[in-house]
Amino acid sequence: MALNTVTDTSDRVLVRNVLLSVSNKAGLEELVDGVLKHCPGARFYSTGGTYRAVESILGDRAEQKLVSVERYTGQPELQGGLVKTLDYKVHLGLLSEEFNEDHQRDIERVGAVRFDLVAVNLYPFQEAVAAADATPETARGNIDIGGPAMLRAAAKNYLRVAPVCDPDLYRELVSELAANGGATGLKFRYRLAARAFRHTADYDAAVAAYFSETEPATAAAAYRVR
Repeated sequence: MALNTVTDTSDRVLVRNVLLSVSNKAGLEELVDGVLKHCPGARFYSTGGTYRAVESILGDRAEQKLVSVERYTGQPELQGGLVKTLDYKVHLGLLSEEFNEDHQRDIERVGAVRFDLVAVNLYPFQEAVAAADATPETARGNIDIGGPAMLRAAAKNYLRVAPVCDPDLYRELVSELAANGGATGLKFRYRLAARAFRHTADYDAAVAAYFSETEPATAAAAYRVR
């Protein structure tokens, strides 16, 4: 397989389309209001509980500023929210390269948007398995699939996408937008990418440690095995 090699990229990228999916809603109002203050034309794409939280923050502005991922992709969520963002249109909007003509034709072909900012934090796996009554099913249910996929895709494409993995970064992001007329700079996106890859690596390490340290018999005892 031949890998794409990028030679040209932009420094500053205006934030127009924002993908939001956060388990931890702390600071979400600060993020949404901060983005709109410096990027008044931005739109938010979101799912589930994050969608409802952003809708409440936006109030009357939600009709123009907020799009459900289900509406965007044309696909309903799998029951239990197991499949929401694992979709071609979502990841095309994350991974497509700015100056790649083939990628731009694909975006136009399916009516996708280019996501410039992704704010994602993951299911609270470590907190969930630390509970006294936690079982392997507790662990299994709290393994995030779509979140790490979005973060890693956004971080890989730091050339034009800003991946934000922690509410502690919201204030720094808003400051970056204020300093750059609603845009993020390449060096800033690169730093965010490093943080995102560390975040997903630590998350995967925690999941692997749980499975390594839990006896298979514990999993068998957690279910009615048929």
